[in-house]
Amino acid sequence: MDLDALAATARTLLDGTHERFVAGAGAPSAVAKGPDDFATAVDLELERRLVEELQEQTQIPVHGEEFGGPPVESDTVWVLDPIDGTFNYSFGLPTAGTLLSLLVDGRPVIGLTWLPLIGQRFWAVEGGPVHRDGEALPALPTSALASSIVGFGAFNIDSRGRLPGAYRVQVLSDISRVSSRIRMHGSTGLDLAYTAAGTLGASIVFGHHAWDNAAGAMLVRAGGGIVTDLAGEPWTVTSTSVLAAAPGVHEELLQVLAGVGEPSSYTPTSRAREGVRR
Repeated sequence: MDLDALAATARTLLDGTHERFVAGAGAPSAVAKGPDDFATAVDLELERRLVEELQEQTQIPVHGEEFGGPPVESDTVWVLDPIDGTFNYSFGLPTAGTLLSLLVDGRPVIGLTWLPLIGQRFWAVEGGPVHRDGEALPALPTSALASSIVGFGAFNIDSRGRLPGAYRVQVLSDISRVSSRIRMHGSTGLDLAYTAAGTLGASIVFGHHAWDNAAGAMLVRAGGGIVTDLAGEPWTVTSTSVLAAAPGVHEELLQVLAGVGEPSSYTPTSRAREGVRR
């Protein structure tokens, strides 16, 4: 495959949705997807449009957040999130965008993050460099956590999922002891793109969906950063979390996370058992 040509086609198609994306900001919920999760009519419209255009112009199938598609572990597949940061978008916050990645055997080889309400575009092909608009960015330098801003994923203290709310709160607390510069933007795509560009020193993502993570993971790696899960295992499209950071910062964050302990020890059941033992 000619990755540069495919990336150029993808950039053109994402540019073509700019006006509609901007005009639709503030759109209300149209489809409820679960507790505290929904899609707007613009999500659905943009996904239909981009899926049709990508398949027509590249002959490669697309897996989208709203309508699905071939497995993300397929030989070759585009993975699309038409609006990342839907809550932000619906409430009129500018921290929302469109994420697109090309995966080959589950490995992202092209990553694009478009932030129309901010007017920024990030993209890279495998091997880098990362581009911000028309500028090729330098590789990420080795940095320290104490002087870095950290993008932090959303959480609910009562969450009982794979990564319990109490675990996330402890992670937040322990990181803050080293770096008080923690930000919660509500957009995984923005956090990872800004990490790839060096604006953020790191991003912590508690979600596992490929449409949220693949494009940004690709960008950070292309920029010379390190991408693993929260346990330090190399990130893959089936990973259940993301720790993306500049060299140096990544190692420090892994040490902090090791001190927090296993997420399973923060479930209500395990907490109750610990109370009995005490």
